[in-house]
Amino acid sequence: MAHPFSQLAPSLDDIAQQGLYRSRRIIESPQGINLEIDGKNIVNFCSNDYLGLANHPDVLNAFKTGADRYGVGSGSAHLICGHSAAHHALEEELAAFTGRDRALLFSTGYMANIGVISALLGRGDAVFEDRLNHASLLDGGLLSGARFKRYAHADAADLSANLEKAPGNKLVVTDGVFSMDGDFAPLNELATAAKKQGAWLMVDDAHGLGVIGEYGGGIVEHYGLSQDDVPVLMGTLGKGFGTFGAFVAGSEVLIETLIQKARTYVYTTALPAAVAEATRASLKIVIAESWRRDKLKKLSERFRLGAEQLGLQVMASSSAIQPILIGDSQRAVDISNALLDAGFLVSAIRPPTVPQGSARLRVTFSALHEEQHVDRLLDALAKIIAGCK
Repeated sequence: MAHPFSQLAPSLDDIAQQGLYRSRRIIESPQGINLEIDGKNIVNFCSNDYLGLANHPDVLNAFKTGADRYGVGSGSAHLICGHSAAHHALEEELAAFTGRDRALLFSTGYMANIGVISALLGRGDAVFEDRLNHASLLDGGLLSGARFKRYAHADAADLSANLEKAPGNKLVVTDGVFSMDGDFAPLNELATAAKKQGAWLMVDDAHGLGVIGEYGGGIVEHYGLSQDDVPVLMGTLGKGFGTFGAFVAGSEVLIETLIQKARTYVYTTALPAAVAEATRASLKIVIAESWRRDKLKKLSERFRLGAEQLGLQVMASSSAIQPILIGDSQRAVDISNALLDAGFLVSAIRPPTVPQGSARLRVTFSALHEEQHVDRLLDALAKIIAGCK
């Protein structure tokens, strides 16, 4: 009798032969720019903890105080008995922070994106997605049952041409800062195109909120757009805010619709109230400490200049995400492994996360990095790249 799942083994072998096999590293320390992996101290250049808040003492203390008050688990979904005073206060504070009528917490960003798109659209409607959108946005569009169309990356003209032909309710969906490329969506152009065709615009600003803009308001602040321009704003809490979870912000009608119809909100356990309290503390830091954003910008610019001087193909990015295009998947893995041996953690990003032939090293920065960390990484890259040619 065949062993269960024996037919899956050849597929795993094929993934490995293409240099696409994924594996996990066990971290033995708190999150930060210095990690302990297999007993070795490593400088971390692949985290999304952009502002360095995941292990901030004020955030930790708020979490501990929240756990003392509310316990560890939230007990049930928000609509049963899981919606605490901490959750409610955080929603109000996030609404004020984003300049929107209301905000609604979700347990993860993936659940938020799937829930929102499926709640707003159905058969007879249409969804338009940037070709490089995050997987959760693409999955949300496909699961909604609406007519699904992808437009050329950051191309408002291509979007407009497709919008004209669409029936029913129309939703345009884009990342704000694209997670694997680091570039910005042309949000002002997309907003104009959506308005002209009577479509709604949804922006996933997971990698922009807290990080982009003078006050950390993300891509929407960067372009000076309002709730009317961008009716649906999604943000995650596990990146710039350093905690966990996600939220959607918008009008009263939008939020009430999601409470009634978003299945990933209605039918899942609320995130722990202690996490909400930790996020309230991190939000205060995001607003008050603009030096973190200023430092990120300087570090990213220093890295770009150094990488270009080394002849590395750094992708066009004004964010804390600075990818180096390698091309071949196995070569990207080999360079990533060599960097780890040299004491630096930099992820190799390969298909299907990115298009075929565009494997890359995804270098990300934290406000906790110093210039000497950047310079050491550049020195290591120079030696390793030269050795791999």
